[in-house]
Amino acid sequence: MEHRGTRAVQRMVEYAPATGGLALWVRHRDEAAAPETQAPPVSTDGITLRYGPGFAALPLPQQVGHVAHEVLHIALRHPQRYIALQGVLGEVDLLLFNTCADAVVNSALSHLAWLELPAGGVMLDTLLEATLGLAQPVEKSLLEWDVERLYRAIDDRRPGRGNGRAQDPRGSQGRSTESAESTRGAKSAKSAESAESAAQTNPRTAPREDGPRAARARALGAKTARDLQPGPETRELPEAEAEAAREWGERLLRAHAGDGEFSMLRTLLADLPRTRTPWQQVLRTQLARALTPKLGVSWSRPARSYIANQGRNAAGHRLPWEPGFSTARRVPQLAVVVDVSGSIEDGLLQCFASEIDAITRRLEAGLTLVVGDDRVRAVTRCEPGQSQLAALKFEGGGGTDFTPLLEEADRHRPDIGVVLTDLDGPARFRPRWPVVWAVPELHARQARTQLPFGRLLILD
Repeated sequence: MEHRGTRAVQRMVEYAPATGGLALWVRHRDEAAAPETQAPPVSTDGITLRYGPGFAALPLPQQVGHVAHEVLHIALRHPQRYIALQGVLGEVDLLLFNTCADAVVNSALSHLAWLELPAGGVMLDTLLEATLGLAQPVEKSLLEWDVERLYRAIDDRRPGRGNGRAQDPRGSQGRSTESAESTRGAKSAKSAESAESAAQTNPRTAPREDGPRAARARALGAKTARDLQPGPETRELPEAEAEAAREWGERLLRAHAGDGEFSMLRTLLADLPRTRTPWQQVLRTQLARALTPKLGVSWSRPARSYIANQGRNAAGHRLPWEPGFSTARRVPQLAVVVDVSGSIEDGLLQCFASEIDAITRRLEAGLTLVVGDDRVRAVTRCEPGQSQLAALKFEGGGGTDFTPLLEEADRHRPDIGVVLTDLDGPARFRPRWPVVWAVPELHARQARTQLPFGRLLILD
């Protein structure tokens, strides 16, 4: 159907038939009026492109740049990933996230001469150099940085005290204008006073103040309006989310291969949408396989097949003894090794502890908790479902040697072991039982190169 972006979509399909055709997979809708005073010409909630009244007045190259920009936001599923990151971190600044997503998309489109990107758009290489001091070619940056990793690296905001320059903790509304503040009057002042007192009572609820990296990123993105506007339709069921990520990933790969050098994508992005299996599900599967009780072999009683055949084969010859199985089952044992010299976020530790408790309770498994850094600090035998993991304190910054920790765990003869760590240390002892290294996402890149043995589990 006709909409304000029809001409721009036609030009995209003309110059890059495959990648430009991604615009045909999304919804388009004309807005009667801009919802905000400084609304972008085009915005998206991850499903629909919404065209503001001012879009039609733009020159065609600028229209194409805006539409291509928003189409890649949808194809890379940035609004949905913002919501998913909220579920992990609890609070995500939408303005900062929008700047990170814009940097990825603008850099992917910056090689095209037949479109004009939004004025003042942030580029990935510029953002990395300004915030992290990392100077590298944009092609290399696109292959290394996805939007979640970029946001985590830039977001250094600190809990505010209510008297400094703080940002809206929801990160979605921006600052109010002076005229709006004047109309609120005494009611606004009273609300601010109560909010400040609440912040002093509970610092966790206070608005967070920008650190140096977040402040630089916010300044770079100040010239462009916020075009990511997640809404109720953005949230998806887990099965629908996985299917949509798989479909968009396949569309992007096929489109990029079809257009070749004319593709809208500068290179194959690290930011391509991926279907990620939650680490909780991976952990449950691994531990369930190893901890499921197995019947023991009993040489004092024959197997049922041996009894049924009366110990002989069809020709009447005697069969070798075939042992049966014992009904007595050994209690499965799990060893959890915790490296307290690293740094684990409280929310992630609580989630990990609850998973371990649920698994040991469900499988009725014994649990040995080994805590240490360069040496063993404590060893605790826990009842199923009572791991005491949530009460651990992490020192951070100390040295780590996994050798004595794994040797101590081996003395308790576990069926499987899980090591919660940042993987910064040697492991000169390799046990016979399988080892799962549970590493926070911030250390995932380093962990992939330093994994000594066993399986890596990324806790995101």
